[in-house]
Amino acid sequence: MELDAVDRALLRELQHDARQTNRDLAAKTGVSPSTSLERVRLLRERGLITGFHAALDLEAAGRPVQALISVRIRPPARPVIEGFREWAQQLPEVIAMFVTSGAYDFLLHIAVPDVNGVYAFVIDRLTERREVADVQTTMAYEHVQPRIIEPATPTEPLRHARRHR
Repeated sequence: MELDAVDRALLRELQHDARQTNRDLAAKTGVSPSTSLERVRLLRERGLITGFHAALDLEAAGRPVQALISVRIRPPARPVIEGFREWAQQLPEVIAMFVTSGAYDFLLHIAVPDVNGVYAFVIDRLTERREVADVQTTMAYEHVQPRIIEPATPTEPLRHARRHR
């Protein structure tokens, strides 16, 4: 998907504040309001913008303790993996989930009220599942994430140098 400077500016500004008016967005990106509205509509239709969400402060929401939990599933069969994924994504403690390769099959990012909540999640929820073969928990001291994600820039195709004999 090719993005020009206007698309990139719109994306940057929307990630900074998705609640701003279209008129303010247009002014900040140097385009007319009609251009801004149309470009944002196209970015949504093309699937680059997937939605607008409220970001919560986990501490204010009563869930200040975070942990990353690696989970190994056995047997490693598609129905078992998919079943666990469907179950885990419904858990209120899970704020992000990654299906991974390597020693573990999943990485769950959880947020809970206290350390006892981490323990209860691992012992009472995860280990009760028959397919969970191993769990490794890492406490997170701080969660730092970029607020603005820049789309990748297109790269030139690799050109193979000809060998001259």
